[in-house]
Amino acid sequence: MKKYIIPSIRLTLVLIVLLCILYPISIALAGKFAKGKGGGEKIVKKGKTVGYAMLGQSFTKPEYFWGRPSAVAYNAAGSAGSNKGPSNPDYLKEVQSRIDTLLKYNPGLKKSDIPADMVTASGSGLDPNISEQGAAIQIARVAKARKIDEKKVKELVAMNTLKPLMGLFGPSSVNVLKLNLALDNL
Repeated sequence: MKKYIIPSIRLTLVLIVLLCILYPISIALAGKFAKGKGGGEKIVKKGKTVGYAMLGQSFTKPEYFWGRPSAVAYNAAGSAGSNKGPSNPDYLKEVQSRIDTLLKYNPGLKKSDIPADMVTASGSGLDPNISEQGAAIQIARVAKARKIDEKKVKELVAMNTLKPLMGLFGPSSVNVLKLNLALDNL
């Protein structure tokens, strides 16, 4: 029995040092070299922090692009999904309500054109990005509300579209906060 206990204790101590001390320290140090120095990329407008690039925010005015719905009201302290399954009646009512809102504020939009990310919350509830299609279905509403040419809004969406990593990994997406700030700067 002693033959197995001593090596097990040694292995446990080595793993504690590696995984509980060295790994967290190395990740924290790597974060210090990232944008925002490990505290997240702050977005500043006129000397005031208006948000963080990796945290979604609620936009409800017609002159702004709307982000992905949040199950936690964009509260970063309580990051979570809704935990409601796709057959849950309450969840289906929420999704239908979101669809109805999009159809109401985006005349000419068909239900079949609405991408899933515009009516379903992400797993964290804090997703800052929407799909290109999610942005495209809102262009007409935003242009009309701001009384600017749709072509100009399309160009702004294109300039704020994040392409897949190395052209291969992940879908194209649009950071809603950055896009809305760019709209305000027009």
